[in-house]
Amino acid sequence: MPVIDEVKEWLLKRGIEVREFAEPTPNSLAAARAVGCSVAEIAKSILVLVGGRPVLVVTSGDAKVKNAKLKEATGFTGKVRLPEAEDVVRHTGYAPGGVCPFLLPEDLPVLLDSSMRRFPRVYAAAGNDHSAVPITFEQLLSVTGGAEADVCELHGKGSP
Repeated sequence: MPVIDEVKEWLLKRGIEVREFAEPTPNSLAAARAVGCSVAEIAKSILVLVGGRPVLVVTSGDAKVKNAKLKEATGFTGKVRLPEAEDVVRHTGYAPGGVCPFLLPEDLPVLLDSSMRRFPRVYAAAGNDHSAVPITFEQLLSVTGGAEADVCELHGKGSP
């Protein structure tokens, strides 16, 4: 399981900084408070199982994954569900609350929802629940090797 120092070193080599906070950042609302940005600017990483197959979706903090869009984007079939905590660790290498789109297993598909394009930068976790990485959407595409997709729907204004 990658630790924050490994993520920091890996990102630093790519010219990207990691910010660490005293207060916890385990969800979009808490991360937004720590960073000093809107909930929508938080790039939340959500592991979803589609027919038992894992997919990591990175999306804006004010967005919700839509099952039909996710199935269409992946070509996977079957029930869409959120995994148990131990499955999150097994598939991503990170514990819930610190899942990030960096240093993931190579066979884990990563989808970057286009909702994040609304912002000049978003803030992703860096492998623990006390961190944030200011990053552009283009940088996210580049460093994660993920694919851009439209798999989410935005919540009402201000909703986490």
